[in-house]
Amino acid sequence: MSKVVKFGGSSLASANQFKKVGDIIRADEERKYVVPSAPGKRHINDTKVTDMLYGAYALAEAGKSFSKELKEIKLRYEEIINGLELQTNLDSEFDTIAANFKAQAGKEYAASRGEYLNGIIMADYLGFPFVDSAEVVKFNEDGSFNASLTDTLLKEKLKDLKGAVVPGFYGSLEDGTVKTFSRGGSDVTGSIVAKAVHADVYENWTDVSGFLIADPRIIDRPEVIDTITYRELRELAYMGASVLHEDAIFPVRKEGIPINIKNTNAPEDKGTWIVESTCQRSKYTITGIAGKKGFCSINIEKDMMNSEIGFGRKVLQVFEDNQISFEHMPSGIDTMTVFVHQDEFMDKEQKVVAGLYRLSQPDEVEIESDLALIAVVGRGMKATRGTAGRIFAALAHANINVKMIDQGSSELNIIIGVSNDDFEAAISSIYDIFVVAQL
Repeated sequence: MSKVVKFGGSSLASANQFKKVGDIIRADEERKYVVPSAPGKRHINDTKVTDMLYGAYALAEAGKSFSKELKEIKLRYEEIINGLELQTNLDSEFDTIAANFKAQAGKEYAASRGEYLNGIIMADYLGFPFVDSAEVVKFNEDGSFNASLTDTLLKEKLKDLKGAVVPGFYGSLEDGTVKTFSRGGSDVTGSIVAKAVHADVYENWTDVSGFLIADPRIIDRPEVIDTITYRELRELAYMGASVLHEDAIFPVRKEGIPINIKNTNAPEDKGTWIVESTCQRSKYTITGIAGKKGFCSINIEKDMMNSEIGFGRKVLQVFEDNQISFEHMPSGIDTMTVFVHQDEFMDKEQKVVAGLYRLSQPDEVEIESDLALIAVVGRGMKATRGTAGRIFAALAHANINVKMIDQGSSELNIIIGVSNDDFEAAISSIYDIFVVAQL
């Protein structure tokens, strides 16, 4: 049995947090492979080390002195080292970083040093071998992740190691140039390490006790989801719910490896299990609610639209020509509505309208802005009658006007469009009817 454990920035922000992580790892001998992030904020007014590195490198790029900023970063690490009573010396590492900053090695190199240095400290603290991710996590020349080569290199590197520390977030191109994943990419590193070592579980440790049913900024202390499928997670993550980097699910999903979201500050909590499929029934009819503001709708009307072959293709061609992706496209007999991100659309709206009239010759095109989309997701909805009715009854009771309804054929989710101003109230009313009413 083996587990890959990834710890986020808040879990490694200070020596005290490091000690909690050490206790967690040592409490279970199956926790053999550790993926650390860079130190996060120690308090609300603090700065993440990654952001400090970006700031220092910006000065280097501008030809200005960055020694003061780099010294502050070094002090952050020395504070951790001293708090752990280690003998780790990072002087030569910071000399190398300074030289590479002066040589303008790139923003991605700069950002990656947070995880790299934290990995060195973590390896010393645990007594585990340190594996530089630049040697085993590979990207293609075009910047895309090379999953096959990475898997081969990781398997070869880790096969004879009983444990290892592999920093998250970065790897390298074929020529050795450091390349990073997008922000939150340490989750992805943990996932590909789990795949390579055929781990039984991938534990992702953060500062919350699992995946929450709704955004805690909107709902006061929302319930934790016990078990969620990868498909449900994808739906919620796409609509803004963020505990795990969405690309992190693909490597482990292919191997059938479950992910367990856990809380470093409350390790006894069960957390959330993310699985391919399950016979576990959801505690509630819905699994989660998530949404985003900032959409607009383009409503196209044309008599006999339903009998005109290729009409939908012509409409979407206009959006493609203008490099605009669409989110949802509900339609009727003589109407079709396209939902897009408002910030992508605003500067191109008249080009789009002109293109629609030119290609599809509609009777009317109407645009509505400042809309929000809300996804109500749950594997339990398929087997429960009246779910949609309860959603719309709750919204009606809260005096919220529904602008759009869209449901996938899988019956896994229902998408609702409302005005931006009604966004928070809509999520609250849906949460109340499905969760609070059952408590």
